[in-house]
Amino acid sequence: MLYIVSTPIGNLKDFTLRAIETLKSVDIVAAEDTRQTKVLLDHYDIAKPTTSFFDHNQKVKGQYLLGLLKEGKSVGLVTDAGTPGISDPGYSLIKLAYDNGIPVTVVPGVTALITALTLSGLPSHRFVFEGFLPPKTVGRCKKLESFKKEEGTIIFYESPHRLLKTLEDIKNVLGDPYIVVTRELTKKFEEVKKGKASDLMSHFMAHGPKGEFVLLLNLTVS
Repeated sequence: MLYIVSTPIGNLKDFTLRAIETLKSVDIVAAEDTRQTKVLLDHYDIAKPTTSFFDHNQKVKGQYLLGLLKEGKSVGLVTDAGTPGISDPGYSLIKLAYDNGIPVTVVPGVTALITALTLSGLPSHRFVFEGFLPPKTVGRCKKLESFKKEEGTIIFYESPHRLLKTLEDIKNVLGDPYIVVTRELTKKFEEVKKGKASDLMSHFMAHGPKGEFVLLLNLTVS
């Protein structure tokens, strides 16, 4: 069995009892970053072998893990934070398991995009998730252009070193819309800032963007 196990996005207390029980029962844990996962496993006294599974080794490690699964062993798939398969390479292992007749189940839990959406105060009955926008300005602006007719809430992740450039592109392409920016969700310095793109640019220019960001906008809301 392949177990898709959600992990906390910041606060370690957001780990579910079922997730703990599951990782204690599997034969091996496949983790995006074994060093980061070790902190979580040690915190909950989960003594299991781990192996890395990330973008640059997913083909080789996928075959290795598939071999274990075919031998009848159980694998717990985790990501650095949140739910495997959401903006991380976990989906490729999930697909590989299905393609080879391996049973798959999920141990649900927190994910940053849903946490940010529920916290934002924006309409949540319809939304699109874009993961990370393209890193370069041309590609980013092209993607932002495609949002102009979107009526639902748009959600994407951004890194601190690209945040100001992204806010500037949003202002230029979408006409300085109202945005919700969440930072460090569930952590000690959790922050929610709301306002027009230009106002948020001024705020983060003054304070310096740090941490992990989720940006949300709905072009029907001003």
